[in-house]
Amino acid sequence: MDASLLQSPAAALGAWRADDALAAVLGDYETWWASRGRDISSTVDRAGTPPLRMFDRHGTRVDEIVFPAGYRELLERGYAAGIVARAVDEESLLPGYGLGYVTSFFDPGLYCPYTVSLGTVVAVHKYAPQEVREAVLPRLLRRDGGVWQGATWMTEAGGGSDLGANVHTVARPAGDRWRLSGDKYFASNAGAEAAVVAARPEGAEDGVKGVALFLVPRQRADGSLNYRIRRLKDKIATRSVPTGEIELDDAEAWLLGEAEQGIYLVMEVLNVSRIANAIGSAALLQRALAEAVTFARQRQAFGRTVIEQPLFARQLNDGWDNWRAAFALAWAAAEELDAVWLERPPYSERYHRFRLLAHLAKFWTAEQAVAGARWAMEAHGGAGVIADFGVERLLREAMILSIWEGTPHRQMLDGLAVMERQGAHESLFAWLGEPPGTSARRRDVEALLARDRDARAASIEPVFRDLAAWVAYALADRMSGSA
Repeated sequence: MDASLLQSPAAALGAWRADDALAAVLGDYETWWASRGRDISSTVDRAGTPPLRMFDRHGTRVDEIVFPAGYRELLERGYAAGIVARAVDEESLLPGYGLGYVTSFFDPGLYCPYTVSLGTVVAVHKYAPQEVREAVLPRLLRRDGGVWQGATWMTEAGGGSDLGANVHTVARPAGDRWRLSGDKYFASNAGAEAAVVAARPEGAEDGVKGVALFLVPRQRADGSLNYRIRRLKDKIATRSVPTGEIELDDAEAWLLGEAEQGIYLVMEVLNVSRIANAIGSAALLQRALAEAVTFARQRQAFGRTVIEQPLFARQLNDGWDNWRAAFALAWAAAEELDAVWLERPPYSERYHRFRLLAHLAKFWTAEQAVAGARWAMEAHGGAGVIADFGVERLLREAMILSIWEGTPHRQMLDGLAVMERQGAHESLFAWLGEPPGTSARRRDVEALLARDRDARAASIEPVFRDLAAWVAYALADRMSGSA
């Protein structure tokens, strides 16, 4: 175990996925976070939900979110480093994921606005009409204070997992644009200048096949508000991103891609976020281990430091192994997405393999982040539950990561679907090179798939959990061999 890597996300990235071109940027970004950003982030978290100023002094509706001092500086630092812009500028998602890893080590919640902005960029870059792309994309790719932020609003009051049943927002054609009416119930990055929104064109069929994806700007062509923020959510964590309820009342919008393929576009956007979630989970796990080690080196108990205690040392080594595996799984999923993100439906076999890998990564890394954050709290004893020291925040943030962009149940069931319909597990085994344990994993999956539909769903958890851990450790061994 190289404990020096624990204290530096940039060093971990350099050791385990070398990117010499980005190393200086990551190092400078981490230095800023350590010297200034960390304190601003703590202030934002302790401040809680920011107030919403709905009207100006003249009674005009403005829906302005009043952030704590320093928040905008915190936010703009990542945009300036290219956490979103590099995706198009360099035709790769990986530089942004690297910057997201550093961000999440210090503030996983702040990675959310960058993530949903990236999802917006991907959708606009691939599917917006040319004139819309030319007008909007340069603003989303700016690296200064004039940058437009993006958002991805799918969830309505009925829930986010079953989009086919719960997307009730209606889209009506209006000349060269559309008009959207409906409510979004859990809308991250409320206040964004542009959002991609799931809606159902008037007269479209029920279910997911009737869902389409639209781009909704914050302002109408005449400069007035195009959507309203009803209220902001008071969350246990991720206070570095405002989450609210959004009202769409004849909101101006542009259709992205073809309406009949809308659900595929929605899933593309969600996959970008799911990989970011895995990256953020691995980074949070690293931070949890780093905090525990820092404390244990200084804390005396029973005649020696806590880090010298055999049980703690063994648990730390287990945590290190889990972090190494989580890191490898998250980055392998990111690299596979980078290879297929420009594909359009119908997708290749590699894309479907990526889908399975994404579900495994989102599920398992989030589980490890929760376990690691809880252990860091326990390692601190009573100090771990005191807000002054920031360790309890890691657990609050980790619990959100487990739910964001699909709960563990959703990842398991969607992973099951891609194995059933596309045989993605066989492609995954071949891609891994049939490492030791492949035969057992194949038998488990085949036995699961041989059951009837309800029995498969009821029995998926141990098979999926086993498969995710096995893939993570196989990838960690591959990473160590190539490092």
